[in-house]
Amino acid sequence: MAGKIVILGVFVADTAYRADRPPRMGETILGNSFALGPGGKGSNQSVAAARLGADVSFLSKLGRDPFADMAFKTWADAGVKPVVTRSDEGYTGAAYIFVEEATGDNAIIVCPGVAATIAASDMEAEADLIRSASVFMTQLEQPLDAAVRALEIARAAGVRTILNPAPAAGLPDGMLALCDYLTPNESETEGLTGVEVGSVEDARRAADVFLSKGVGAAVITLGARGALFHSARRSELVPSVNAGPVVETTGAGDAFNGGFATALARGDDPVDAVRFGCAAAGISVTRRGTTPAMPTLAEVEDLMARSA
Repeated sequence: MAGKIVILGVFVADTAYRADRPPRMGETILGNSFALGPGGKGSNQSVAAARLGADVSFLSKLGRDPFADMAFKTWADAGVKPVVTRSDEGYTGAAYIFVEEATGDNAIIVCPGVAATIAASDMEAEADLIRSASVFMTQLEQPLDAAVRALEIARAAGVRTILNPAPAAGLPDGMLALCDYLTPNESETEGLTGVEVGSVEDARRAADVFLSKGVGAAVITLGARGALFHSARRSELVPSVNAGPVVETTGAGDAFNGGFATALARGDDPVDAVRFGCAAAGISVTRRGTTPAMPTLAEVEDLMARSA
């Protein structure tokens, strides 16, 4: 089905603290503000894609608590279709987010809660849904065996697969070969390839390592420089899209991935899909929060028209 996206991932409640600097171990400092809101990479990417017009189903697991209530309201407001198992054996995930006031840069600790029990058998139970997608996308916040099995199911059915390898983690042999598109940032790229990404040419060298491991195309996000699309036949740097002053970078990667998946699912050329993702990310960094920062289709189209 054209335009249909299935995303595997976790929901967490983001507890975001803004301060001038992070505390040192054993130190207590006063912060400038606090916010509680919806987050989790998979959930953020699902909301981003839905707001951008995609038909999105989200696979995950939640507890039975107020954070789970927050998740269902978030998805209903965005138009995401939840395909979610509920558990009485644990809690819905949460994340600590420190945001540096002057720069908007962040540091994050994620506790996925019952989503840490998502298993390969859960993906078998939803195999028909995965096979029905135009694009399947996942990350690394849920257990790796579930992500691998879902990628295998999607790939066998001819569904285009995206792996956003975040947070950074070691990957089992063969996992990268299941990925039509891999979307790491600079630090994740270095962790997976051993190539320090200090320049675009460094990113190309690292992308060649990914291709040698079976990845169809590497899409390495480079912050303010944009994103590099690199495949066996094509290598192109797509510049970032400036939508205004940077307020917070927390959700930028999720906005990019949601936009990239949406454009691929509707049939865009992959480099054009990267451009669309960059525009979505460009808007998200001008706003506070993660899920609340995700732009609408009209906002992205307007920015791209003004930036052409």
